[in-house]
Amino acid sequence: MGRLEHIDMTARLSGSDYEKRLDAAQQRFLELRLELGGHTNGGNIGPGLLVVMEGSDAGGKGGAIKRLVQPLDPRHYSVYSYAAPSERELRHHFLWRFWSKAPGRGGMCVFDRSWYGRVLVERVEGYASVAEWTRAYDEIVNFERGLVREGVIIAKFWMQVSPDEQLARFEDRATDPLRQWKLTDEDWRNREKREIYDEATEEMFERTDHSAAPWNLVAGDQKKWARIAVLETVIKRVEEGLEMWNES
Repeated sequence: MGRLEHIDMTARLSGSDYEKRLDAAQQRFLELRLELGGHTNGGNIGPGLLVVMEGSDAGGKGGAIKRLVQPLDPRHYSVYSYAAPSERELRHHFLWRFWSKAPGRGGMCVFDRSWYGRVLVERVEGYASVAEWTRAYDEIVNFERGLVREGVIIAKFWMQVSPDEQLARFEDRATDPLRQWKLTDEDWRNREKREIYDEATEEMFERTDHSAAPWNLVAGDQKKWARIAVLETVIKRVEEGLEMWNES
């Protein structure tokens, strides 16, 4: 039984609990972000923070990112959204386009999609050869470990939605002129290959889950639950990272 099947997709929060926990989490995350940047502790810069968001199409990544950065000064973070690599990027190692965007000490970045595309969409759709995506697991783990050793906290998430909920969200987007841009032909094609993508995802978890950057799997059928889960998990990762940083 894979990890995806162990996610409790029935997880829910009431509206009042959501608002209460959202306010508390955003306040705490603001405090931590200012501490990382050296803004509240005499200029002592802490580690960087990289939040990696992966998951099902229409899994709620955008909504979770919005709530995460909402309390922050826009000068104190960057969000990068990754799709297919450009012609120039294809001439380099697949990690090249991510390296320069990774945060330095005291910085913060959110990656909406990431290097895991090599072992997911590029694997499934045949954009990467078997040799390329097979060796990518070790390359990714070594890359992440290198970032952590250099002073970056990595919090990486997989946001999962059920097939029924995903279909409902697709249909909502299709009829909303302000959100139609978020739905592509590729989304529909990926949905038809869900079982194949799930198989690739399970192998990704198995081969890239490590102590320096563990996977956090989030039930995304209720957006309120998913957003709080992401916020509170990032807070926990930052608190743990700061403790280790201060002890080193």
